[in-house]
Amino acid sequence: DQYAKHIPPAVIAHMLDLPLADGELFREFIHTALEGVAEDQAVRQAGWQKLDAYLDRRIAERSANLGDDLLSFLLTVEMGGNRLQPEHVRGTVALLLIAGIDTTWSAIGSTLWHLAKTPSDLARLGREPELVPTAVEELLRAYAPVTMARVVAKDIEIGGCPMKEGDWVLLPFPAANRDPQAFDRADEVILDREVNRHTAFGLGIHRCVGSNLARMEVRVAMEVFIERFPEFELADPAAVTWSVGQVRGPRSLPIRVRSRVATRAK
Repeated sequence: DQYAKHIPPAVIAHMLDLPLADGELFREFIHTALEGVAEDQAVRQAGWQKLDAYLDRRIAERSANLGDDLLSFLLTVEMGGNRLQPEHVRGTVALLLIAGIDTTWSAIGSTLWHLAKTPSDLARLGREPELVPTAVEELLRAYAPVTMARVVAKDIEIGGCPMKEGDWVLLPFPAANRDPQAFDRADEVILDREVNRHTAFGLGIHRCVGSNLARMEVRVAMEVFIERFPEFELADPAAVTWSVGQVRGPRSLPIRVRSRVATRAK
């Protein structure tokens, strides 16, 4: 609540030149899209309408006052000699908000959760900061935040599991990342793992277009937190709570930190 969830909204707001204060609205929209699947459909529909109204207002404001930002670019770029339709711009920005915030803050939270409960890995990154980029890839592999939802197109049975047309299914990327045929010691977190073609960002033509931005956010968030708090631990492991829905990550992560002064005194 005090760190990870504030970073991606600020980054996306900066890219689009939207007010940082709208971060709480962004998180509300994300809840509607990714975590509110069990809520009353009328409530969810109202949430989507609120998102559309917000984006329409911001797009109209920017159309009248273009700047040097991603939203202005989307409003002026041409494809095949034509500018993008307003609904295309709105859909692209909505995708940025929904796909580029919760996923990244969940990855940051899972990274800090792992380090808080694994002091040997935390200490190693403190000693070997050059290992951070490799560690980011390994932690993304081990705690990939994304699970894709799909609808069964026809009755089928896979691996002995019957599925009916219209059923919702979840395709967990983390399962592929724990495949022992693809990864040596797949269930272990190895910070200097060299062979690591993980699926945290998907594969093929639908691979996450924002993967490098997400990597940078996770890396910087981890580097800054470790530099500021070289020693930290879970304050109460039982108090850690996790999200529900298509994205998995800590939602409450109480951490006890040791100040730099205390660390130096040791």
